[in-house]
Amino acid sequence: MSEPTLPGFFTRFFLAWAAYFRTLFDAQFAAGVIRLREGKPALPEEAPKNKKAPKRASESDESASDGDGKASEGSKKDKKPEEKKKEVVLREAGPEAALQLLALLQREGRFVDFLEEDVSSFSDAQIGAAARVVHDGCRKAIREHLPIAPVRSEDEGARVKLEKGFDAHAVRLTGNVTGEAPFTGTLAHRGWKVKEVKLPKMTEGHDATIVAPAEVEV
Repeated sequence: MSEPTLPGFFTRFFLAWAAYFRTLFDAQFAAGVIRLREGKPALPEEAPKNKKAPKRASESDESASDGDGKASEGSKKDKKPEEKKKEVVLREAGPEAALQLLALLQREGRFVDFLEEDVSSFSDAQIGAAARVVHDGCRKAIREHLPIAPVRSEDEGARVKLEKGFDAHAVRLTGNVTGEAPFTGTLAHRGWKVKEVKLPKMTEGHDATIVAPAEVEV
């Protein structure tokens, strides 16, 4: 049996962009990613079908259990209703938003040009100068269309306390994690969250895969 063909670099790059924003805006998708990181299937296991109720015990067994032919009240109280597991539904995400953002990064910061350039023959000073231009342009595009704010307001290095019920999607615990909340630790990174998405609207028939049209000078 032949081995499956591994995706190329650019396929993985576009997949990473799409998965990044899908994880930010889709909590159910993020839950599937977390399960994959834990070595579990992305889709949750199906809840077991309800089993048929057991047949009623015979009168002789009932009389032997409590002496008066009635089931003990204690055994009824011990039976707790099974909690239904909330099924996580993974929705398909279109690539248009990721392609739009890539086009904006290319337009403002020449992001794709920088990645596609062979920099092996350039000096560190030349690469640094080019990276500054790319950085300024890409930051402008992000701030204009995807304004970002820190997840935590404290300074990095500050001691923080996470109470029970904290948002595990917004805060990731690292290090020696044992027991249950509250947790006290040092803020290693404030995190980032997108405050608003302001991507431009696309006209019907627009090909989002063209992130930068070819230029012909006449």
